[in-house]
Amino acid sequence: MQSVEGKTRRAWNEPGHAHFVTYSCFRRLPLLTRDRTRRWVVDAIASVRDRHNAAVWGYVIMPEHVHLLLHPLRPRYSMSRLLTALKWPVSRAAREHLTDIGARRWLDLLTVHYPGREVFRFWQPGGGYDRNIVQEKSIAGVLEYIHANPVRRGLAKSPIDWEWSSAQYWRGDRDVPLPMDNPFVGRRHA
Repeated sequence: MQSVEGKTRRAWNEPGHAHFVTYSCFRRLPLLTRDRTRRWVVDAIASVRDRHNAAVWGYVIMPEHVHLLLHPLRPRYSMSRLLTALKWPVSRAAREHLTDIGARRWLDLLTVHYPGREVFRFWQPGGGYDRNIVQEKSIAGVLEYIHANPVRRGLAKSPIDWEWSSAQYWRGDRDVPLPMDNPFVGRRHA
């Protein structure tokens, strides 16, 4: 069993396990309120699915964080690499967009100054939250938790009312931002 330790988290890169991950915007700022930015997140998730061979079972994009349930399909994988692949393209797109539109205030707010260097931060540093999911019955509970997020926050009356989650897909809609892989049949894009 491989473990990855950071300042605030421990992840187990265990073949066959799914991962329930949460990653937050820098300083928990509501940086995910625009469809453009949410689309960057969806595109990054889709890229991780394809480039890193990971099944995507559920997600929700909240104003300041993302919940994601994914299942790496390779026998050897690194959650650190998957998280980097999820976060880096969004951060890059955000920085380019803010630079292009001349949003100096936002660029300053999201830049951390270290001695001799500056770092643009769209995401909170570190790996966020990562919990291994090993039992099939836990999958349904995690999906329910993920989908209920917008309702608990008062952003939607029902999980299916929030466009930026997998709730609509699991209800049967197929015209969604990101189709899901079926955790119960071992196939992708069921």
